[in-house]
Order: sequence, then structure tokens, then C-alpha cells
Amino acid sequence: MPADRPIGIHDLSFSTTSLVLTHAELAAHTGAALGKYHHGIGQKEMSVPAVDEDIVTMAADAAAPIIERHGAGRIRTVLFATETSIDQSKAAGVYVHSLLGLPPNVRVVELKQACYGATAALQFATALVHRDPTQHVLVFAADIARYELDTPGEATQGAAAAAMLITAEPALVEINAPSGLFTHDVMDFWRPNHRTTALVDGKKSLTAYLTALAGAWHDHRAHHGPPIEEIHTVCYHQPFTRMAHKAHRHLLETAGTPADTATIEHAVAPTIRYNEIIGNSYTASLYLALAALLEEDDKLDGRTLGFFSYGSGSVAEFFTGQVTPGYRTALRTRAHREAIARRSPIDYDTYRRLHTQPPHTDGGRHALPHRTRGRYRLAEIHDHQRIYEPAPTRGETHPATEGP
Repeated sequence: MPADRPIGIHDLSFSTTSLVLTHAELAAHTGAALGKYHHGIGQKEMSVPAVDEDIVTMAADAAAPIIERHGAGRIRTVLFATETSIDQSKAAGVYVHSLLGLPPNVRVVELKQACYGATAALQFATALVHRDPTQHVLVFAADIARYELDTPGEATQGAAAAAMLITAEPALVEINAPSGLFTHDVMDFWRPNHRTTALVDGKKSLTAYLTALAGAWHDHRAHHGPPIEEIHTVCYHQPFTRMAHKAHRHLLETAGTPADTATIEHAVAPTIRYNEIIGNSYTASLYLALAALLEEDDKLDGRTLGFFSYGSGSVAEFFTGQVTPGYRTALRTRAHREAIARRSPIDYDTYRRLHTQPPHTDGGRHALPHRTRGRYRLAEIHDHQRIYEPAPTRGETHPATEGP
């Protein structure tokens, strides 16, 4: 087969949790001005996992519609990117492989580098398909962002999973070469093994992000990537959505084409619809921005999009993609909006109770109540083993607002 066939994202589906905390509810109890959340960081709501939801259940829920549409016979590789892994040895994708009933002749690997990991998975996937254009690669980006209560990072929490099918002749976006790369050892954000919540130096992280953006952009141009004038707009990693505005201004200034606030708002606004009501989903954030853009803008046929992926610590990449003509026929707009709409609002006390529930680490048998509204659930933890199962139909779901 020709080596120059386009390769990229053929299908894109995401899922989130069954619970949601609004920032209005958060502000009412923290004493913060609501404008600090809505306008200062650009966040309105945050997805909160129920007790039987985690990165595996979200990932499987995101991927199930892809398998239903395309089948699993051509999937040869599953790449699972996360920075909230559930095991130090076993890849979370192996559990998803089982839940989805994928064939046994598949490689499954987990990748980690903060919020950047999914972009590494995407690039590895395109290389595999380039080598064998008959195969499909399933890429997952799934995370639950958690910070200590009553800290600045608390308002940016969130959770989601994105699933992408990478193929030749993609229906959504062809991934272009080259990429601009940048790595710098910096302690702006980290989570040691003994902690369930992340640590972050907010000011240092903002500086590190913008430094990496400039570095990746310069490397992109040095390797003959398209100039800013040829890029319709850019999807950014969004730890909070106002970061995309800051990033776009910085990119334009770095590229020598500064713009006013209205121009920046116009460019960024179509990419933030999901992130502002889901919260930070780490590896999935950039690809939720892409989903929002494709669903918001019906005039992207043949357009070149930019992508900036940043992972604290830090690793970054700037790359571009070409939108496939007719892309809107492959979108999942209704399903995505239904996933958002079916979340149950919780009050502040329920949120704190869920947040402070200790993990089950004693090796005993812990059956978990059915709370999820998704297709799959974490049913039990027994002898330090996680046991997953298909969830009963949504019509049978227990009220998600009940306690843990």
C-alpha cells in the first residue's frame, strides 16, 4: 500500500462521570467570589466520580461506541495514557480490553508523562499505522484531577476519558508532520507515589507552560512546520480554560503576530465548551478541546489546526492536523452532550465526603454500591484486585446523589 496515505483520528468519543459539582455551589461554601471561577479561571462546573467510577470505567464507556461503529477486528494495539494510574504494574488498558471484549492478539501499553501522555500515544499510533495501514490503534486518555481541599487547585478539578481510533484515511483529522518538541526538568506539578492528590506551584506552572509553548513552536518552525498564518486556530491543553486564552496570546506574540483580546476570544472560544463544564481532565483535556471545536465549527473542511500538548515536569509538543472534508458526519455531538446532561448535581457536603473517602488498602473484600450512570462499573476491590463489570441499564441505576 502507498506509504503516503493520510493517517490520523478516524473517530473520537469521550465520557465523563455521573456526578457534577457546580462552581456556584463551591463558591457558596468556600467564600470565593463566583467571578473568580467563571471569569478568573474560566470554569463553571467540575465532573466528580461516583464511588464505582474510575479511569477504566470512563475509558471503556468512551470506547464502546467506537467498537460498535467500527468493530474490533482490525485493532492491533491499545495505548492508554494517564497520570492517575490505578496500578504500578498492570496497564489500565488491560481491564478495558477485557470489558470491551477485544481480541487476544493485541498489544496493550500504558503511557505516562503528566498531561502530555495522550499526545505521545497519538504519535506512536500514527507511526504504527504508517508501518501497516491495514491496522487500527485505539488510544485512550483518561484521568481524574484531584487536589487537596481548600487549595487553589481545587476549583480546577475534573474527570473525563477520550477514546480515539487511529487509522489510515481518517474521517476526522489527518495528523501532519513535523512536530515541535520541548522538554525541561521543572517541578511545577507532581504527585509522589504515596499521595492521592497532586502538588502544584501555580505561578511556576504557568511560566513553565508558556516557556514550553514558545520552545515547541520555535522547534516546529525550525523543522519547517507551517507558519501561524496558515493555521486556522489552535487547540490547547486546558488545565483551566482561561489558560487557552493566555496561551494563544503568547503564541501569537512569539510568532510575531500579536492580536487584540477580541481576536483571541474568537479563536479560542469554540474549543472550551466541554472543558469549562467538565474541569481539568489532564491527558484528555486537549482532545476534549478538539471535540468541542469540531462540533462548534461547521466550516473546517480542509483547514489546518494547531495542537499544543503540555505535560508538567515538563514535556510539550506543537503539531498540526488537517480536517477531513465531510468530518461532521463522523461526529458524536449528541452522545457527548447527553453524557454531560446525565450527570447528577451534588451538594458541597456530598462532594467533600466523596473526596475524603479513604482508599481500600487493607486487602479485604469491599463491594461498591452501584452509582454510575455509565456502561461499566468498578464492582469490588478484593485482595487488592479491582473487579469490573458491565453496569445494569441506566434505567435501573440507583440515585447517584446517595452517599458513598
